[in-house]
Amino acid sequence: MKLKDLAGKTAGVCVSGGLDSKTICCVLKDAGVNVKAFSANVGQPDETDINDIAKRMAPTGVDTTIVDVTEAMADICLETIKCQASYDGGYWNSTGIARAVTVQALLPAMKKAGCEVLVHGATGRGNDQMRFERYVNVIDPSFGVYAPWRDEDLLAKFPGRTQMVEFLASRGITAFVGTKKKYSTDGNLAGLSHEAEDLESMETSMRIVKPTMGVWPSDAPDKIEEVSLTFEKGLCTAINGERLSPLEIMKKANLIGGRNGIGMKHALENRIIGTKSRGVYEAPGMEILSWGLNYSYDGVMDRRSALLFRQLSRLVADQIYDGRWFDPATQAARAAIQVWANKATATVKLGLYKGNIFFESLSGLAATIYNEADSSMEESDGLNPHSSQGFAEIQSVEAKMLAKAGQIVLK
Repeated sequence: MKLKDLAGKTAGVCVSGGLDSKTICCVLKDAGVNVKAFSANVGQPDETDINDIAKRMAPTGVDTTIVDVTEAMADICLETIKCQASYDGGYWNSTGIARAVTVQALLPAMKKAGCEVLVHGATGRGNDQMRFERYVNVIDPSFGVYAPWRDEDLLAKFPGRTQMVEFLASRGITAFVGTKKKYSTDGNLAGLSHEAEDLESMETSMRIVKPTMGVWPSDAPDKIEEVSLTFEKGLCTAINGERLSPLEIMKKANLIGGRNGIGMKHALENRIIGTKSRGVYEAPGMEILSWGLNYSYDGVMDRRSALLFRQLSRLVADQIYDGRWFDPATQAARAAIQVWANKATATVKLGLYKGNIFFESLSGLAATIYNEADSSMEESDGLNPHSSQGFAEIQSVEAKMLAKAGQIVLK
């Protein structure tokens, strides 16, 4: 879809209140498009007041609707943790998680406002263009999508930010390029992703990032903080004995993890379109909740279950990254994971210290298959050591045959 195709239509523009958002809205208005702006409150920790977005967009003459999706964000965060679905480098793909919630909420709001097309400001080099468009396509195949920064005419007119500033200034809208940022940030309740600019160089330390949700481990307290997490069927329901809503769980976990320097990750990830991208990620709450649940999973999974779980977990992580949260494969994987999650009801105590997470205790895990007596190195009523003799003899048959056949290579 090109800009000329939008004339006379009503378009819903996903905005953040920045230079790109203002430019796109003005360009669309000039092209005869009925423009309406929308933004989702996904719990952005880098946004002091979500209503500021509407104030920043006001000079363009476009009204902005803010849709609160913080509760839905909290739900998908806990579901992602249930699946242990971290991506390349073990980081939590906070942006990928948020896109599913954002489009699912904004589309109905746009349709209610009479919009026929969703406009997003994602670039033609990143992941979000694919996520936005796939979610629109699977939620409402009849709804149009326009990507301004894949439109050759717009790219020619606005090759950089300076041209956008000049364009807005010609309309009496003040905008500043400002000093060159060291990196760009995208945030929500799950965490923040920092990338681009100086971070594009692999010779630049990840420590140029100034944490927003917490501190670097070196700046965390010189004392271990203990935190108790209660899980019910794979979902955290209480922190330090206090029963909370999913949204409250995420906010409190972010606060506790952040102040202890938890969840700062570096990733050289594989993008959807085949290129690699470097990022620095903050996700303190996701990290501590994940570690707590994982200790519960360890207690209930046999070896083959653990292997299958890891495969399904990676599948869900890839699906989130690729904008496929609602796809059948994701639904099937989540349904299978729920089999183990149903057994993961327990209380886990963790020790947090300068970016590290220590296991303190696990209690109340009724479905555990761990038996102290069986695994004890001391005399106990558990597994009889003599019972292993027959198993060892059976194992030896295969081992000796491989050796005699010359199939063992000692290198």
